[in-house]
Amino acid sequence: MDQGRVVVVTGASGGIGRAAARAFGERGDRVALIARGDEGLKAAAAEVERAGGQALPLPVDVADHQALDAAADQVENTFGPIDVWVNDAFTSVFARFTDIEPEEFRRVTAVTYLGYVNGTRTALKRMLPRDRGAIVQVGSALAYRGIPLQSAYCGAKHAIQGFTESVRCELLHDKSNVRITMVQMPGVNTPQFDWVLSRLPRRAQPVPPIYQPEIPAKAIVHAAAHPGRREYWVGGSTVGTLVANAFAAGLLDRYLARTGFESQQAEQPRDPDQPVNLWAPADDTTGTDFGAHGRFDREAKTRSPQLWASQHHGVLGAVAAAAAAVGLAALSRKR
Repeated sequence: MDQGRVVVVTGASGGIGRAAARAFGERGDRVALIARGDEGLKAAAAEVERAGGQALPLPVDVADHQALDAAADQVENTFGPIDVWVNDAFTSVFARFTDIEPEEFRRVTAVTYLGYVNGTRTALKRMLPRDRGAIVQVGSALAYRGIPLQSAYCGAKHAIQGFTESVRCELLHDKSNVRITMVQMPGVNTPQFDWVLSRLPRRAQPVPPIYQPEIPAKAIVHAAAHPGRREYWVGGSTVGTLVANAFAAGLLDRYLARTGFESQQAEQPRDPDQPVNLWAPADDTTGTDFGAHGRFDREAKTRSPQLWASQHHGVLGAVAAAAAAVGLAALSRKR
């Protein structure tokens, strides 16, 4: 396994990005951490270094393409050529579509969709001339299946999916050795549910089942090392959602209309004074580091057999073929 790569992770101050940055550090990689909040970045950088990597925290808003490009220059001047770029930064609003202001919807799109566009462009600008590198897009089951109360986020994730497919086709046409892949995520125990703008009456929560962020982090590290696969699915719930949407989208519309409001809200009322990171980082003052985990540690899953299956299609295919051959041989002997 290669060591000491130069990796950029956006959204690295919390949640999945934070866990992924730490996981790259455990490999001994040199990790550039991009996010807006200074406190979260400092804490994330310390975790990367304790894990065995080198860290370069860079406070940047991914919606600012010029600032992101300048940050990439700083990464390469400090660490050398970028090998892996992970797009993960996002923001969102939990509310009915009609309760989201146009400026708020635009801001979510600028960060969550155009932030990926900016990151991909910045990475390709450096990777294409060298004809090597991997771009990992942190996606979601919501890249395929929209749910109520998350119209801005779902729209952005759908856009990322289409954008990534287009870029992938262009790279294949050019016979480039640069690879781009997506990792589609389930509900994850991250701090976002306590810092994303919400107009729900009760505290926001991910749709169960909920997974710990270290599981997506492992998937991201694996995808970065094996970017030839077009995408990876994390969690059985992701598989179930995507399959159901492919074969029974209309029924899923009605199911989510009945269950989607309740399943995304906890029993406790929302704190009207909870932090909001839409316009400014929630972790930008002393003592406001939120870490990788949210408040769902008690119920969050720490394992995902489906992730192993997603990463080992070849092994499973060989086992299935062998089992089929044995079955056919046994049937032949009986005859």
